[in-house]
Amino acid sequence: MAKRDLYRNRDFIPDFDAIMAETEARSRAFADRSSVERSVRYGPTPRQSFDLVFPTDPVPNAPLHMFIHGGYWRAGSKETHTLVAAPVIAAGGIAALVGYDLMPDTRLAEIVAQLRAAARRLVELAPDIGANPERFTVSGHSAGAHLATLLASNAPGDDRPPDLPNLRGMLLVSGIYDLSDIPDSFLKDEAGMRPDEAQAWSPLSSRHTQGPLRIITRGQDETAPFQDQAIALHSLLTRDAQQAELRTEPGANHLSIVFELSDPQAALGQRLSGLVTAS
Repeated sequence: MAKRDLYRNRDFIPDFDAIMAETEARSRAFADRSSVERSVRYGPTPRQSFDLVFPTDPVPNAPLHMFIHGGYWRAGSKETHTLVAAPVIAAGGIAALVGYDLMPDTRLAEIVAQLRAAARRLVELAPDIGANPERFTVSGHSAGAHLATLLASNAPGDDRPPDLPNLRGMLLVSGIYDLSDIPDSFLKDEAGMRPDEAQAWSPLSSRHTQGPLRIITRGQDETAPFQDQAIALHSLLTRDAQQAELRTEPGANHLSIVFELSDPQAALGQRLSGLVTAS
């Protein structure tokens, strides 16, 4: 019997398609009852944009939170993740759901550059939308968690010190932090990641900047790479005297964890709200 690919989450989540559909449906429903400004450009292509979600009763100098969606760098959209704004809004913050161009047509270095540009643009825009640029936090799911780490890291692929935003904290959900297995995984043709890209942009091979609190979590029911890499990143950060917190979300898998993240009453949603409030 062929060895199962531990990165192919579809093989380990029986209701994979139903959860994806429910995530999109909840995002539409939340957007319909919220104040949303769609597709604010930060770059030249249509996907280089973010959606802003505002509290019903905004206050001056609100915290600003950026969320990066997953999809293994080759799929996904900001529109299907509007639900993640709910705990941010509950905390009185402004949420920015960020899009980016996808592999294989766009190389990983360019995607990293796009997310860094998006973060810088949000900080620049903050005073104009009622947010405090000094209260900036970020979260990401799956590949989005990988990309979020590089907003506060100097990776091997950086040929000079990168221009990074000033982050107060980040919440990294079900991330991939060692990319070395990705080029030969089921994503070989879908994402087209090269071994040199994997080496250049792996957070476990990067130098992480001092300052922001990094909360690292994953679902209890996720496969070994997501478990092991969360532990490894936490160990790397604590070894370097960084602020880091390691969590596990009971009963959650790689997809259902987004429901926990987006629920202001769930433990993970409350942790997101707390991160935003504390910024």
